[in-house]
Amino acid sequence: MSVLTVAFTFLFYFASAIILLGTGYKIRQYALTPAPLPIPTTPAPTTRAGVVKRMLLEVTLFSSLFKANKWIWLFGWIMHAALLFVLLRHLRYFTDPVWSWVVLIQPIGLYAAFAFIFGLGGLWARRFLVDRVAYISSPSDHLMLALLVAIAVSGLGMKYVVPTDIVAVKAFFLGLIYFDWHPMPSDWLLNLHLLLVALLMIIFPFSKLLHAPGVFFSPTRNQVDNVRERGSTRG
Repeated sequence: MSVLTVAFTFLFYFASAIILLGTGYKIRQYALTPAPLPIPTTPAPTTRAGVVKRMLLEVTLFSSLFKANKWIWLFGWIMHAALLFVLLRHLRYFTDPVWSWVVLIQPIGLYAAFAFIFGLGGLWARRFLVDRVAYISSPSDHLMLALLVAIAVSGLGMKYVVPTDIVAVKAFFLGLIYFDWHPMPSDWLLNLHLLLVALLMIIFPFSKLLHAPGVFFSPTRNQVDNVRERGSTRG
């Protein structure tokens, strides 16, 4: 077994452990953080069903961002929706046989990669063009966006510029799942792409990207605005 195969095998085991344990730890930390004061952002729902509806709209349509800034909402929603299809498209590398619906979305997932870069470009441009956003943007913000763009561009490069052996790639990742190691293709662009993906997995739990699960624990979004009702009941 080549040094490259061994290196990437241990790299992805390590990256998987970090993203799972790190994200789990942060979610536990969010869940245990007390929120003693009712601070839902108004107008807020007055029932639990209303909170569920609000969270559903927030997670799927970014409703609060839509109300705040239509342009940022557009780029942000395109980027996240495209990322979802890209990730679902990649399920073909981890399933055998490949599920029928994953086969059907392969063309959508491919075009979604271009939409993902478009959305990222809009969000990155605002960090330069909007003064108040540029002022609060740190080097890590730009590096994170650069990492995401590099992953997307290198992935498209393997489709249109430097094709790789996707059968061997699938065998490698299925081998990781079943602890039956297979050789890792030595294509330089594939290696760069996977190296960047592993880096993203490692830093994800410690970066601003963790807002994905964090939104469910935001007291401004998940609290019921029933202070008056509870006060009158106690009285």
